Amino acid sequence: MMRVAIIVVEQRGAVQIWTLNHPPVNTISLELLEELSRLMESVEANEETRAIVITGAGMAFAAGADVGGVMKLGGQLSQFLTLGAETFQRLETFAKPIVAAINGIALGGGNELAMAADIRIASTEARFGQPEVNLGIIPGWGGTVRMARLVGRTHAAQLILTGDPIDANEAYRIGLVSQVVAPDLLMEYALNQAEKLASLPPLALASIKGLLANPNPEGAQGRETREILRLMTTGDAMEGVLAFMQKRRPRFGGK
Repeated sequence: MMRVAIIVVEQRGAVQIWTLNHPPVNTISLELLEELSRLMESVEANEETRAIVITGAGMAFAAGADVGGVMKLGGQLSQFLTLGAETFQRLETFAKPIVAAINGIALGGGNELAMAADIRIASTEARFGQPEVNLGIIPGWGGTVRMARLVGRTHAAQLILTGDPIDANEAYRIGLVSQVVAPDLLMEYALNQAEKLASLPPLALASIKGLLANPNPEGAQGRETREILRLMTTGDAMEGVLAFMQKRRPRFGGK
């Protein structure tokens, strides 16, 4: 019997689409985390792919971590939790921009996966939450870290302490997502955003991602200054200035 991919990959020009495919609600398993890591390694070495869209198959983006499935396997829980934290940290700092097209529920680890993306676009049918407290535990893949950074401590405390879910409009109001669109327009909007990012200079995008992922204000200006000095000597910067002077569209090569 043919094995069904747990993440379906599709190439659209310079954009690669990763569709989580773990029925019925795309729970995040150890296998799915390993596949995410493998895909990042593959894309990192692929100069043709300059942006990524992550979405979910069916009616869910990702319903959370498949803790029950892993606990049945025995002593792999620690490995599972550690790999999840490392994978989402790597997604956040990954050199290529990532757009999350959130088509349905994004709870627990699913919401943490969405928060590791750079831009989050939600369907009106999406729902968000960190319900771990109801199980006697806490978020373990960046929920307490990224949530507060994205929406502020007040909103983060409300969501994480109560475990209550919110709808897409509330997620937009507090700044958890950047846009809410009709379900049938979600992928169009996400691909448009990803294609825009794919046309921009890769080195500058990677630099911006790295700076944004480090929220420590200590030495922040120094880090930014070092990055712009480094980028000013690249071929992309020279191409950008030349294209501006020649009134044409730049052709960035990531060099």
